Amino acid sequence: AILTGMTVAPIAVGNCVVSKPAEDTVVIAAKLFEILEEAGLPAGVANFLPGSGSEVGAYLVQHPRTRFINFTGSLEVGLKINESAARLSPGQVWLKRVFLELGGKDGLIVDETADLAAAAQATVQSAFGFQGQKCSAASRLIVVDAVHDLLMEQVLDRTESLIVGPAEENPDMGPVASAQQEQTVLSYIEIGQQEARLALGGRRLEGSGFFIAPTIFNQVSPDARIAQEEIFGPVLSVIRVPDFDAALEVANGTRFGLTGGVFSRKRERLERARREFHVGNLYFNRKITGALVGVQPFGGFNLSGTDTKAGGPDYLLNFLQMKSVTERF
Repeated sequence: AILTGMTVAPIAVGNCVVSKPAEDTVVIAAKLFEILEEAGLPAGVANFLPGSGSEVGAYLVQHPRTRFINFTGSLEVGLKINESAARLSPGQVWLKRVFLELGGKDGLIVDETADLAAAAQATVQSAFGFQGQKCSAASRLIVVDAVHDLLMEQVLDRTESLIVGPAEENPDMGPVASAQQEQTVLSYIEIGQQEARLALGGRRLEGSGFFIAPTIFNQVSPDARIAQEEIFGPVLSVIRVPDFDAALEVANGTRFGLTGGVFSRKRERLERARREFHVGNLYFNRKITGALVGVQPFGGFNLSGTDTKAGGPDYLLNFLQMKSVTERF
């Protein structure tokens, strides 16, 4: 979905596109380009160029004929792209525009008035859908003290029932994307065991794939590494707070600002969160993943990106050069 939108939106307003997919997703990207060719897109409009980011991606970013750069990925790579694109290449006669959708450390707040069954379901869906490999995934559950134990019981019960396995078996969760990602997630689980209390999971599962059990840490400090750094895997940090004021403070206490959510039956708290919860995509009394194109334009600010808001009509304007023409006749 991300690659399709990033590729087709610039084409829709008249650009030619060179698309370099992530090294782990080359096959599905190739299928997209088969569809574009089958649909009759003229040759040379959409160009498929797989390769390594350090070689192919860097070349595309630095090339003087590149005008727009559209990137979804890690904060580290996004910062390098932004820096490189700001430098003028020989023969370049424009300033490159860079659109970045980077990481998140997304928080879901649950207060003492919330529907706990709905909050538990949304937590598990948001944290473990796609094995947590979504920039919008819930990686922090911020719970008001009065309902912490009741909510945790339901979250743990729902998580324990999840089935992990190969796609052919239609499980709830599949493998993480690669051996490298598996090692990254397992290294954060090891860090978490030093910083907090392991409530569930915390291990690699047997099988011919990179299967990791859905993992939940409790008694997590808001400043812990597992509460501040993006893991991009099935790991949830639970942070207990005394009240809603503290919950908002913790929710905003990261360098990211992508998605967030609040479960509460108090309208004044929802309205306060609307004003003070600083994320690009905020959800009330529902899961914090699954933004719908045309309904919930998606993008974040702070170090989550340039807040480009893909999925809405304004997104197309990013790939146009505006011209004002004035005539006196």
